[in-house]
Amino acid sequence: MKKITAIIASALFLSTSISCSDDFLEVQPLGVLSESNLANKTGVNLVLTGAYSLLDGVQTNVGSPFPDWTGSADNWVYGSVASDDAYKGTNAGDQPEITTIETFVHTPDLTHFRGKWRAVYDGIARSNDVIQLTAKTVDMTVAEKLLVVAQSRFLRGHYHFEARKMFGKVPYINDETYNPANPNSTKVPNDKEIWPDIEADLDFGYKNLPSRWAGAPGRATKWASGALLAKVYMFQGKYAAAKIILEDIIANGGYSLVARYHDNYRAATNNNSESIFEIQFSVNDGAAISNNGNRGHTLNYPYGGGALTTCCGFFQPTQNLVNAYKTDVNGLPLLDDWNLVDVPGDNSVAYAGSLDPRLDWTVGRDGVPYLDWGIHNPQYIRDRAYAGPFSPKKQSPYRSENGTLTWTNNPRQNANNYRILKLSHVILWLAECEVELNGDLDKARTLVNQIRARAANPAGFVTISGNPAANYSIGQYTSSWAGNQTTARKAVRFEMRLEFAMEGHRFFDLVRWGEAEKVINDYLTVEKTKRLYLSNAKFIANKHEYFPIPNQEILNSKIGSQITLIQNQGY
Repeated sequence: MKKITAIIASALFLSTSISCSDDFLEVQPLGVLSESNLANKTGVNLVLTGAYSLLDGVQTNVGSPFPDWTGSADNWVYGSVASDDAYKGTNAGDQPEITTIETFVHTPDLTHFRGKWRAVYDGIARSNDVIQLTAKTVDMTVAEKLLVVAQSRFLRGHYHFEARKMFGKVPYINDETYNPANPNSTKVPNDKEIWPDIEADLDFGYKNLPSRWAGAPGRATKWASGALLAKVYMFQGKYAAAKIILEDIIANGGYSLVARYHDNYRAATNNNSESIFEIQFSVNDGAAISNNGNRGHTLNYPYGGGALTTCCGFFQPTQNLVNAYKTDVNGLPLLDDWNLVDVPGDNSVAYAGSLDPRLDWTVGRDGVPYLDWGIHNPQYIRDRAYAGPFSPKKQSPYRSENGTLTWTNNPRQNANNYRILKLSHVILWLAECEVELNGDLDKARTLVNQIRARAANPAGFVTISGNPAANYSIGQYTSSWAGNQTTARKAVRFEMRLEFAMEGHRFFDLVRWGEAEKVINDYLTVEKTKRLYLSNAKFIANKHEYFPIPNQEILNSKIGSQITLIQNQGY
């Protein structure tokens, strides 16, 4: 969905002309639209587009104090840098706020947290605007209104889910509570659990949205709402409820895994057969104010090295993550001791072991082609002593796409969609459900093997002169998992890390699994010997599972002298 900026710049709808009422002092601003102007089918769809447009997490108002990446849809700061998958990258002096998040010394006054809060709650406000406006529109059928409301409730559920997994104790604001004419209407206490409200919104979408939209892949569907609802259930440990929906998607959704792993991470294969819901990006589309490309990811490309861009070197994969792609003689992951020996940062340095081929589609390494930019080399990294030798790769554009699938004014902003829900997610979530319910553990193994079989397709390997770029070996789990829930759980969770690394999920998965404290502190214990800036980093249980509610939002929540938002534990 392309952005509309001048039309939906505010939660308020204002008049387009001067009032002719008896009270001549009631003068409304010129050049903006009123609710009466928008209360029609065209207006509703424009406002709905505005609600979709905030899926990318980028604030559209000119002069926004929040950098584009603070609300980025892929949560690269909060979901990956705060985990064991990624370093902040670049050098010590650049974007130090992110360093405080990476080292768990962050405070509630960080701009990053307020940027994320504002992005999701602006999205919630826009979703409520659509629902309220639809109710007042007379030129739409009941069926048309139902589809608009179902999309809006999917969006509202998504935005609240983002808030819930980030900040824990958050308020739920619906269209009955929200009154754009009354600023106090949104000052809702965060004193109750909002999971049931999120479930209700997504269930409504699951039951009322179509399976597909002809010619409109960016719209929410039955299956997108169902997949997100299943994910919400899994965050609460409701595996039985999630399993029913996941099985429905696999049996009836009409999705299939793409043959090559990397086709989930390039603009030329957006909206493919595996994709359930993508956040849409577009470039060179005539946008008047700014580009609609992936602005939230704009820092995260190699620093130099003869590439398309010389900025900015952030979001570097960790050595721990790279080591996780090591495989044994059977091509299986080293589930317990993957981090004992480092995979060299330079592929020309001899490494005796074998590697999962997904590594070189996830991580840029010296001696390996970086898409079609050339061979990754030391110039790609800004400061190796600070953040290591590896570059992020999944969201990067191809050199050959410059000017077509990248914005002509800034090639870092590109049309590579963010696949927020994929069939591969559904398959591995279903495997997780089988494990956690202690159900059919060999079915879980079969599901994991589906994902591994796709990764093993030689047609999807990174190559040099037609040959595999490294010693790739990826095999199937052949031994039965029946009766061994511990092994099955470990294998499924490890597979999720390998498949979705650097996609902003890792931290939130560790929290929902109850593993964050141990995994992150074990990671930091090793990293402190290599990265001096991590020397004082420590994850504190019952605090760092959630990020602090921004101080300014707590102050803004006052009604009179009484605040309505309460800060999270430990901050």
